[in-house]
Amino acid sequence: MSKRNRARRMSRQESAEASPGAIVAANDNRGAVHAFTFGDPEPVLSRATMLDMLECYHNQRWYEPPISLHGLARAFRASPHHSSAIILKRNMLAASLAPTQWLSRAAFKSMVQDYLVMGNAYAQEVRNRLGGLLRLDHALAKYTRRGVEPGRFWWVPGGGEAETEFTPRTVHQLQAPDVNQEIYGLPEYLSALQSALLNENATLFRRRYYENGSHAGYIMYATGEFADGDIDSMRDALKRSKGPGNFRNLFVHSPGGKEGGIKILPIAEVGAKDEFLGIKNTTRDDVLAAHRVPPQLLGIVPANAGGFGDVTKATDAFFELEIEPLQSVFLELNEALGVEAVRFRERVKAAA
Repeated sequence: MSKRNRARRMSRQESAEASPGAIVAANDNRGAVHAFTFGDPEPVLSRATMLDMLECYHNQRWYEPPISLHGLARAFRASPHHSSAIILKRNMLAASLAPTQWLSRAAFKSMVQDYLVMGNAYAQEVRNRLGGLLRLDHALAKYTRRGVEPGRFWWVPGGGEAETEFTPRTVHQLQAPDVNQEIYGLPEYLSALQSALLNENATLFRRRYYENGSHAGYIMYATGEFADGDIDSMRDALKRSKGPGNFRNLFVHSPGGKEGGIKILPIAEVGAKDEFLGIKNTTRDDVLAAHRVPPQLLGIVPANAGGFGDVTKATDAFFELEIEPLQSVFLELNEALGVEAVRFRERVKAAA
């Protein structure tokens, strides 16, 4: 091979000039097929994975959470299956509680919901004048921050309001463990959060699809013989069918036309319908797998004739595998307080 045809390495300037288009010719043969690669360079580490490398930074007073708690609160209602699974666990845990003089069912219910949504729950001690424990109040996890010094917590409401510090060693934190840091807990459903958001996006897109009234639903392909002015009349009728009151019927009469002279070619309806159902079903399965909730407990209609099986057996298995481990998390408060503030009733299996 001669030196003229030998490939050489591009300089930095040439690489910078070629990077915006990222177009690389596969060969130099004239008259032959050319293949190109195009698109912007993709980073090996995306922004999502970079979050795993960050620690909880602090401002000398409290630590900031590794993930936006405001975003988790908004995502709570993104998907009906996501919120319904959390509400089911919350209601079953609250129903199994035996209220004590220190913990009410309402406060416990709020703490459970914070733990399932945010991965953190906070119980604040309220003591009497003699220093004895009077009751446990619920502190919203969305606005509670863990202090830099052990045993100290801060109330950070945002919105221009001043932050305040809780009385030291009166707030107890329950957290779902995280593999990257030990300051804050993270919810277990994070792996399915994108599926829940995609489920919401599919529903919103479908609503806009029917509300805008001006989407291209089909192509009207006319090849027959028409009298003068017929094409203009059909064009005007199609224009009037758009917007409010669309999907009108259209009558076309062509005496000299042939069979197949007018064809309707759908370009969006069939494909969008199949894609919509596939997205909804797939994302639903992802969310249910992350929450480990049997579908019959959420009122999902089975697609097959056999159904999902006995609902009582599914309830017993779900209570044993999910609710009882969650009960053990809140029983940790008893060890921190020195009193039996959290107590659960013994459950009788539904199948029995």
